[in-house]
Amino acid sequence: MIPTVAIIAPGSMGAGIARRLADHNVKVLTSLAGRSAASAKRASDAGMQAVDDRQLAEADFLLSIVPPGEALALAQRLAPVLAASNHKPVYVECNAISPPTMLKVADAIRPTGCAFVGAGIIGPPPKPGSNNTKIYAAGPCAKNLATLNDYGLIVRVLDGPLTAASALKMSYAGITKGFTALGAAMMLASTRGGSAEALKAELAESQPELLEFFTKMVPGMYGKAYRWVAEMDEIADFIGEEFAEHAMQSAAARFYERIAADQDGRKEEIAVMYKFLGRTP
Repeated sequence: MIPTVAIIAPGSMGAGIARRLADHNVKVLTSLAGRSAASAKRASDAGMQAVDDRQLAEADFLLSIVPPGEALALAQRLAPVLAASNHKPVYVECNAISPPTMLKVADAIRPTGCAFVGAGIIGPPPKPGSNNTKIYAAGPCAKNLATLNDYGLIVRVLDGPLTAASALKMSYAGITKGFTALGAAMMLASTRGGSAEALKAELAESQPELLEFFTKMVPGMYGKAYRWVAEMDEIADFIGEEFAEHAMQSAAARFYERIAADQDGRKEEIAVMYKFLGRTP
């Protein structure tokens, strides 16, 4: 029997996963409570059906795909509805949260009677024909989620504790997003120091792979920086305050906080990074 999947919320990632499932004849539900008209259109375009919270509980799987700072609040919002429902979906926590936060979400869902999967998504929102978006899953019920491999998704089940996928996501994102923050920060610093052109020339000569990485990753970061703030704070918590590298990821969070404000404001630093990379806004 083809499963029914609820996805909250219809952001870029949630809608991309929904579109992939819908293309494989999966009924995809979502909630538009508090969402914008743009979100409603994105959900419709992805083949998602908007329902109320009570109807979400009728799905076989409920995937939480929201900004990291909203993950626990979503679980707490849905817990009473899930507890009252006779049907118990598998609750899949897909967000970029640290293992301690993952356990808090699991604790919020446990009294509902729903099975719980700790998951993490690596890769961009799925596009037609692509296979570079993977959902890593962990915990005793993770094998249940592997059912969705038959419906267009790539689900990889990890050995280890409930938080194994969370730890993987934190480690991977700490490298990619942390490295992006470092590169962007040094573009700005070199510009302030009057050495931007020399730095770019040296990177092109001695580190072309790095320059290619930054040219790809930095411009795509501007509009996402606001979402990466909480994620970098989660990564810092994952590392632990007793380790000096905790401060590295915390600093990256503050950097993204500043870039997010610049994106919403005068875009002065963003213009500097565009110029460094030879790109136009």
